Amino acid sequence: MTNLEVLNAYSAMAALTRQMVAAATVADWDGLEALEQQVAGHVAVLRSSEAAVQLALPERQQKLGLIKQMLDDDRRIRDLTMPWMAQLSKLISNTGTERRLAAAYGAV
Repeated sequence: MTNLEVLNAYSAMAALTRQMVAAATVADWDGLEALEQQVAGHVAVLRSSEAAVQLALPERQQKLGLIKQMLDDDRRIRDLTMPWMAQLSKLISNTGTERRLAAAYGAV
């Protein structure tokens, strides 16, 4: 991997995390998952190849800025998804309770 390829990968991931925020904002969970998989693809490439690349100071600063943006986007995504996850967990729990009650007392 070249320096440019490393920075391009980080830029692409930053753009994808921005799209993930937009998807989470409108509760597009399938779109969010698809974007997350694209980010994971970039991460896999970077894990396998980035260690051999030496970035100059300006490039490291650019990379750091992109990482900070992605972390901020990640926080925003979590803020948007946590209420949905809590609601989903509650629904699953209620469904499990209903099944146990139906099994114990029979269908009404």
